[in-house]
Amino acid sequence: MNTKLSHITEPLDTELKEFRSFFKRTIASDVPLLDLLTNYLIKQKGKEIRPLLVFLSARLFGPINQRSMVAATMIELLHTATLLHDDVVDNAHARRGMVSIHRIWNNKAAILLGDFLLSKGLLIALENNEHTLLEVQSRAVKKMSEGELRQLKTAGLGNMTEDRYYQIIEEKTASLIATCCECGAVSTTSDEEIHRRMNDVGHAIGMAFQIKDDLLDYSESEIGKPKRNDIKERKITLPFIKAAQNASKSDARIYRRLMKKRKKTSRDIEDIVQFVRNNKGIEDSEKIMHSYASKAQEDIRSLSSSEQRNALIALIDFIVNRTK
Repeated sequence: MNTKLSHITEPLDTELKEFRSFFKRTIASDVPLLDLLTNYLIKQKGKEIRPLLVFLSARLFGPINQRSMVAATMIELLHTATLLHDDVVDNAHARRGMVSIHRIWNNKAAILLGDFLLSKGLLIALENNEHTLLEVQSRAVKKMSEGELRQLKTAGLGNMTEDRYYQIIEEKTASLIATCCECGAVSTTSDEEIHRRMNDVGHAIGMAFQIKDDLLDYSESEIGKPKRNDIKERKITLPFIKAAQNASKSDARIYRRLMKKRKKTSRDIEDIVQFVRNNKGIEDSEKIMHSYASKAQEDIRSLSSSEQRNALIALIDFIVNRTK
């Protein structure tokens, strides 16, 4: 299905405008440098998938309200802070088509801005007495940190397995997306069973989301040349893992060694891409991604008979069919 994001967001135009305004007011500061940094940050607007997940999850059980707005803002603050810190750790040159903040200013400014955003998220929760939202999101922060450290150790040793891969993406990515869906439900229903089941829905969406991200690094898209960052940075993800499982033992050893090279030529990189494609790494990974997406969609249908569920189901289609 070729789902356009604009078709999903259009009915939420009012809520998204209110969210952007609320987010902007939240991060405003009378410190000149902070104000300069936050204004630049706002220009780096992405697809807003996480606030969308909060609002679409909330709508399954009631109208979007102030609690939904607080939940979406807290999550966007947390997500943006982690991106700032990630860019410093990875020495990334660009973010969402713009030069990374730490490249324009410096690492210290980017890290402190991330810390500022995290503190704002805590304050919003406390000012609105949203202890449940704070508890749910704090668990996500813990998992995300554990996932980053686990990946750091695994990348250094070069011993990624399929089970370890799932554990890392569950902690790094799926935990926050699960939190989006759970917090959306928390904002419109007090039913704790629904909260738990929406967390499960978000977990499945998050797993599909990250597998899609990892597949994009191996794509042959005509819309912009893939950067192959995972390959350059020696990150072994599901497409490579599945290809190595399908290949002969000798070929798997050769390409694992090639993947471990710190400095790869363009030929090395394309050889790895072809190895993955020739050994069903793409095909097998897509099957697993679609199984997670289908599970999330089936669970949504079992949770709600409202027409509001169609937008969340369509968003999942968008996630697994996007080209960037």
